[in-house]
Amino acid sequence: MYIIESGNVAAATGVQLARAQVIAAYPITPQTPLTEKLSELVESGELDAEYILVESEHSAMAVCIAASTAGARAFTATSANGLLYMNEQLHWAVGARLPLVMCVANRGVGAPWTVWNDQQDSMSQRDVGWIQLYCNDHQQIIDTTIKAFRLAQTVSIPVMVCYDGYLLSHTYMPFERPDQSKVDAFVPPFTPKHFLDPEDPGNFNTVTLPDIRPGVDGNIEPGYIEIRHNLQEDLRSAIEVYEEIDQEFEKEFGRGGTPLLEEYKCDDADFIAVCIGSLSYQLRDVIDLMREGGTNVGVMGVQMYRPFPDQAIVKALAGKKCVIVFEKALSYGNQGPLFADIKSALYTCEDKPAIKNYILGLGGREIQTQHLVDALTESCTSPEAIEDAPTWIGLKL
Repeated sequence: MYIIESGNVAAATGVQLARAQVIAAYPITPQTPLTEKLSELVESGELDAEYILVESEHSAMAVCIAASTAGARAFTATSANGLLYMNEQLHWAVGARLPLVMCVANRGVGAPWTVWNDQQDSMSQRDVGWIQLYCNDHQQIIDTTIKAFRLAQTVSIPVMVCYDGYLLSHTYMPFERPDQSKVDAFVPPFTPKHFLDPEDPGNFNTVTLPDIRPGVDGNIEPGYIEIRHNLQEDLRSAIEVYEEIDQEFEKEFGRGGTPLLEEYKCDDADFIAVCIGSLSYQLRDVIDLMREGGTNVGVMGVQMYRPFPDQAIVKALAGKKCVIVFEKALSYGNQGPLFADIKSALYTCEDKPAIKNYILGLGGREIQTQHLVDALTESCTSPEAIEDAPTWIGLKL
């Protein structure tokens, strides 16, 4: 069944189909309509869940942590400064290995205040240990949300599903709503190995000593550094796990096939534009225009950003003449975060391309087609003259 609705409703529908049991809700633009839709579904009886209104984003994540620790499938959503307010609890959730799912409607971070889109909110949290998945349109939002619940409980690592505020959260597009019975088969009930149970009391996430030590049963338990090592190893293995989940999703629902990277006209391309989110679809029109002029250029959207799919990146980009990275985010004092990660992945390649970094669209600044054409033309014409420092698009100084 196809629906024409907003990206926020697509996300809420995915949460409904995944049968989330606890919704922690706190409003922040442009995420608010998502949790509003979930409140309607709970009130109408279409979603059997506890809908908990909290006093802050910090509390929203605390509720999810508590619910998941008690064995419930929990969900919340946020944007911008609300995500930053959760920071302490984000670390706790992943350290406790809780399979939470959270949607982030990407928005610029204050001060100064802005409610418009860029990706600096989720990018600033890329190192907390959560898996980060990014969507390019409404169909990907609903599908990725469903897959996120399956991934989170498979690897016991929380997942952020990120999509562009307003450009996707509030625009209306058609998307297919999967059949509930198929989703039930795809996302099995959440049955944690350990959870709070009055009949079987235990301690969770107590103070961990620096070194290994015997547990109550006499078995040697990991210390803090071993716990962190295990998280890192499991995060890296989550790349392959997500690929397998996507393959199963594609077989069952007929969509997917690009869990890590989504390429457009890249096979024969000498030059590749790389970005995250809806910009990759906007760039497709630019790519078509430039190919009409004889420039073999393609575009690649990165859909899994954490853990970083470095091997897939190398396979896709090695041997190209130039890679042009467009970002709605900045690692202040350095470069664009995606650019830095791609450059690191390609560092040991003998046939590595030149790499160029453009910063654009911060705080919702309009991204004009001509600006993209000019940037790509410049990079494709003289890739050998590219500097390492980022170039800003759309500045009006």
